Amino acid sequence: MKTVMITGVSRGLGLATADLLLRRGYRVIGLSRGAGGFAALCEAYPNAAEFIAFDVGDLDAIPDMVRGVTDRHGPLWGLVNNAGMGMDGVLATMHRTDIEKVLAVNLTAPLILAKYASRGMLTARAGRIVNISSIIASTGFNGLAAYAASKAGLEGMTRSLSRELGKRGITVNCVAPGYMETEMTEGLGEAQMTSIRRRAPLGLARPEDAAAAVVYLLGDEAERVTGTILTVDGGSTA
Repeated sequence: MKTVMITGVSRGLGLATADLLLRRGYRVIGLSRGAGGFAALCEAYPNAAEFIAFDVGDLDAIPDMVRGVTDRHGPLWGLVNNAGMGMDGVLATMHRTDIEKVLAVNLTAPLILAKYASRGMLTARAGRIVNISSIIASTGFNGLAAYAASKAGLEGMTRSLSRELGKRGITVNCVAPGYMETEMTEGLGEAQMTSIRRRAPLGLARPEDAAAAVVYLLGDEAERVTGTILTVDGGSTA
């Protein structure tokens, strides 16, 4: 059974990805501060789903956490760096600690997770790393300078790391969702959401749509796909 670690697994894209992977026979190690919706999956798949209460912002704890997982289950087949945070605010008035927190969770944590997860993959000469970016990395958005910087950095890391690991049979890719109908968009005003929906000719993507892209990149069918950014946004950036 192939083991995939997913961060930010309690809801949204992380939860949808875990659900799809479990239905396809993978073992899923889910990380988030609280189990949320993943708790039901652990009950439904007691031999394949494992939850670890973990805050990826605790950078110093990452090495031991990954080591514990690989000691129990062997080298990871896949790592999905999904956990992320965005703080809406004008950069000129944003606290430095908030900027550092966004960068730590969205960029530094995925780098460190990839560092330790890839060690077992290098030994096995096989593996998949999928980083969750955002269309904001390329389009930008008012009030999201720190978030956009973190996601653009994640895409740069993806391209460089794909070259480092490719010769050992390990792929590294990004999925860049657009706006999705999730809890993250509930805080936006109706006029703003109407404008966002109008720009997507296929309609806004659902978490399940982006999850399918992640699962594709984790699968055997994508063994020759690496260093790419797969956009799932209903056509809003076309």
